[in-house]
Amino acid sequence: MTLALTRRNVTALLGGLAAVPLLRGSGQAERYIDVRGGGDFKPVNVVVAPFGGDSGAAMTSIVVNNFKRSVFINPVEGGDMGADSAPNMDAARAANAQYVVTGRSGRGEGRMKTEFRLWDVGSGAQAAGQQYVTDPNNSRRVAHIVSDAIFSKITGEKGFFDTRVAFVDETGPRENRRKRLSIMDQDGANVRHLTRGDDLVVTPRFSPNSQELTYMAFGAEDPRVFLLNIDTGQREVVGNFPGMTFSPRFSPDGQRVVMSLEQSGAANLYSMDLRTRATTRLTDSGAIDTSPSYSPDGSKIVFESDRGGTQQIYVMGAGGGGANRISFGSGRYSTPVWSPKGDYIAFTRQGSGGFAIGVMKPDGSGERILTEGFHNEGPSWAPNGLFVMFFRNGGGGPKLHMTDIFGRGEFPVPTPGFASDPSWSPLLG
Repeated sequence: MTLALTRRNVTALLGGLAAVPLLRGSGQAERYIDVRGGGDFKPVNVVVAPFGGDSGAAMTSIVVNNFKRSVFINPVEGGDMGADSAPNMDAARAANAQYVVTGRSGRGEGRMKTEFRLWDVGSGAQAAGQQYVTDPNNSRRVAHIVSDAIFSKITGEKGFFDTRVAFVDETGPRENRRKRLSIMDQDGANVRHLTRGDDLVVTPRFSPNSQELTYMAFGAEDPRVFLLNIDTGQREVVGNFPGMTFSPRFSPDGQRVVMSLEQSGAANLYSMDLRTRATTRLTDSGAIDTSPSYSPDGSKIVFESDRGGTQQIYVMGAGGGGANRISFGSGRYSTPVWSPKGDYIAFTRQGSGGFAIGVMKPDGSGERILTEGFHNEGPSWAPNGLFVMFFRNGGGGPKLHMTDIFGRGEFPVPTPGFASDPSWSPLLG
């Protein structure tokens, strides 16, 4: 039986992966690019030399594709640098590269061994290196783990490549569209449908451990919220909630969910203990309070409410009580989601006939619009807090897109067909 890869102990054979550092040189001081720098920011040029070995071409392709969508790393052509020795630094300088990646990936005796080395062109020294031994079926994950290791070494930030995205796959005509809960790698590979499409499903949400999803299903009965184990396919009903329009979101410890329930024309926020199913009412405003999201430390909740007359964003303590409005720009604000780093809140803003995706600080300052369009909605954070994924319906049907939080780059996220409601997982492992 092949087990899933894990990061929890890279020096031991856990989940079919063994990782060993490959170090040369004298241990130079750490130096990172300033990913949060001002308008003169330029991505780091990196030559990804073709990996050697019978699996090298596939490994190289995945790493290069990841970097092309990373905003902060720009893969450039530099020729064959070799897989087993120090690269040609003169050729790297001629390509205006700051770093070179070399590596090798091949199979033998039922296992696959992959190694990479990251070279600093300025010093000529090796900056990082790692060797992985695993089941060949895990080759794509190894490529993402390699990409994350290089990204982190260059930027000083966590990676985001070894992640999955849950989304709603949409097929068929608009008036009779089939919606299936689906999951894929962040680059669009390994698509797997988790429901058959018998019921309408919306708004999947990942648990903090990446192994479970909550989602809403609308069938013959009242809307129901399910908790699904991604690996086993086992699911259980969290509850029947006729007045709910969005799936609940997990608390950072995974022990609770927060939700909005509508009764008698008003919608209020509730938290539920997943072990006891006990619910606690958090708001009692007589307004429509919805789309709640926990802060990363679990102490606060951000949500949208029309208690002031229009849809705006508010923040309150996780136990309820008084709430402070933080959105004051023009238009209506909705779907707030707290960044995993706690430094920003992503949102949808509607006004002037369009929909924008933006971010602001938790006190409402520093509002920044990242992208605008006919219909953008549903932001979801990458685990490193540097990227937001959302869906856009430009006509015909929705598609997934991603952008960094500085608005430097926007990319389509490949899906088999129309897709909506993305939920970006934490780093796997």
